Amino acid sequence: MQEVPNLMACEGCDALYERPHLRSRDVARCPRCGTLLDRGWGRAHERMLPLTVACLVLFAIANLFPIVEIEVQGLRSQTTLVGAVMQLTRGGMPEVAVLVLATTILFPLSQLCILLYLLVPITLRGLRPAGFSILVRAMQVLRPWGMIEVFLLGVLVAIVKLSGMARVLPGAALWAFMGLTVLLTAVLAFEPKAFWRIVFPREEGVPR
Repeated sequence: MQEVPNLMACEGCDALYERPHLRSRDVARCPRCGTLLDRGWGRAHERMLPLTVACLVLFAIANLFPIVEIEVQGLRSQTTLVGAVMQLTRGGMPEVAVLVLATTILFPLSQLCILLYLLVPITLRGLRPAGFSILVRAMQVLRPWGMIEVFLLGVLVAIVKLSGMARVLPGAALWAFMGLTVLLTAVLAFEPKAFWRIVFPREEGVPR
């Protein structure tokens, strides 16, 4: 029986190419349209594990401690992210509250928990965890919905505007959000489909 070549399709122009053997940090692009075809991840997943743990620690701090403390005429007020969501609900904006809850807490936390669940057995024991295929696809779906950096930008704009009317003191959560945004940029640069290369290094067909 003739062996089927290991082919890959360009997502930009649908051209077919034989999948190249890439070393760590090598990049393959389509010669026709320039679209990224594949990337050599090497042992990148080993670096992702400590970064993911650090993200979860910062995520906990960002949600358990106050974001800002506002002082007006001797009166102080402070709130956490969950408190802000509750205030939006009480203020007659439940839709906005659900959006903030989903994009700044539920979706990012789900991504980090799935990533940790996948990385621990793969990195430490070289084993494929249960539900591997479903979770890798779930990560791909959740990626566009985590918007912590948008929330952080909104908080910084609000702080600048409020600073002219009251004394605004950044809380521990705000600094944690800043660190979390930087780490998430590195963590989410790791494409979920790279897990197929790690778990099935010798398999011909890797789902797109």
